[in-house]
Amino acid sequence: EWSILTLSNPPSTIISIALMMKLGLAPLHFWLPEVLQGVSLPTGLILSTWQKLAPISLLYQLSELMNIYVISIIGLTSVLVGGWGGISQTQLRKILAFSSISHLGWMIIILKFNPQLMMFNFLIYALLTAAMFSSLIYMGATKMSEISTVWSKTPTLTSVMMLTLLSLAGLPPLTGFSPKLLILSELIKQNSLMLATIVMLAALLTLFFYLRLTYIVTLTLAPNAPSSAISWRSSPKPSTLVATLNSMALIMFPLTPTLLLM
Repeated sequence: EWSILTLSNPPSTIISIALMMKLGLAPLHFWLPEVLQGVSLPTGLILSTWQKLAPISLLYQLSELMNIYVISIIGLTSVLVGGWGGISQTQLRKILAFSSISHLGWMIIILKFNPQLMMFNFLIYALLTAAMFSSLIYMGATKMSEISTVWSKTPTLTSVMMLTLLSLAGLPPLTGFSPKLLILSELIKQNSLMLATIVMLAALLTLFFYLRLTYIVTLTLAPNAPSSAISWRSSPKPSTLVATLNSMALIMFPLTPTLLLM
């Protein structure tokens, strides 16, 4: 009886590389930023979260058969490419695409050592990405320059989005810090000190463009003096979904031990 676990090493490596291309991992990532830039924000949300569940699940099943060197090289390349690629971008969808590449690099690096931790990391990534996309959909913003214009209409959401960006960057004590902390702890436990050091240094690249976005969101304000008597931008209605996703993206760090034991 055939099973995916009966594959020998070369076929499993070929299948895993194909799955990594579907995920958008570097150096097989070139399609992801362009596709995300060309679709709407709701479609980009689905492409960045739900569409990655099947390939991640298959990689989880193949984890014992995969080559550790292939995983490490692709994971490190993804973290570096995700950081370098996002620095020069002004389109929010492309920034989130390179952010996705970087986060997936963290997941793949830990795949061989602890597949369960990779799945936990994916759940946190999906939550943070969904919170970010839902905020942008609510604001109707697709460029950096458009974010600063929504402060006068949605000051609370703009402030919360700043914290969500810092959570995506992995700063404590926000939710996004927990997967990075656990991955680095696991790498150190497996005596992969060099790998952990390189990944930590590469994370500074993504931190840079998250901080740049945070600066634009909070410290750059557009003129708030309309030239017409009727405001061209109406105030959006409150959204429970956006509030829930952003709250979970900020305050779930204390629940991390409980989630790992489930």
